[in-house]
Amino acid sequence: MQLSGTVNIKAPRQKVWNFLTDPNQVAPCAPGVEAVEVVEPGRKFRAIAAIGFGSVKARFNGDGEFVELEAPDRAKIKAHGNAPGSAADVMSEMFLSDGPDGTTEMRWTADIVVVGQLASLAARMMAPVSQKLAEQFFAAAKKKIEN
Repeated sequence: MQLSGTVNIKAPRQKVWNFLTDPNQVAPCAPGVEAVEVVEPGRKFRAIAAIGFGSVKARFNGDGEFVELEAPDRAKIKAHGNAPGSAADVMSEMFLSDGPDGTTEMRWTADIVVVGQLASLAARMMAPVSQKLAEQFFAAAKKKIEN
């Protein structure tokens, strides 16, 4: 499943970068994230997240890693999570550029692969629910960054 979007944030690019590359700041904005632990500062982290697709719910334990960092322009992250009977892999990338009037434009992409029970039971709901969760995340992150 491929997701993408663009978000305009009323903040300088460095401020947006600092926020979005800090798992402790990002976690409260991400729907379903219950806990985050930085394993290697600026590089690796662990998280627990509960995700629901209609009546099908899963609680993932996962590891994330920034595999490419080009401050304050681009970051690429990969993550792998396991839930009972299911697994998910995510490769996500963000691109930051200066927008008008001191804003930052963030373009993002995410390639998500879910396998196992969750994929077979909730396949039709995954893309629209995932897009909605992404929109909720970016709205929350934008609000925190702009304040």
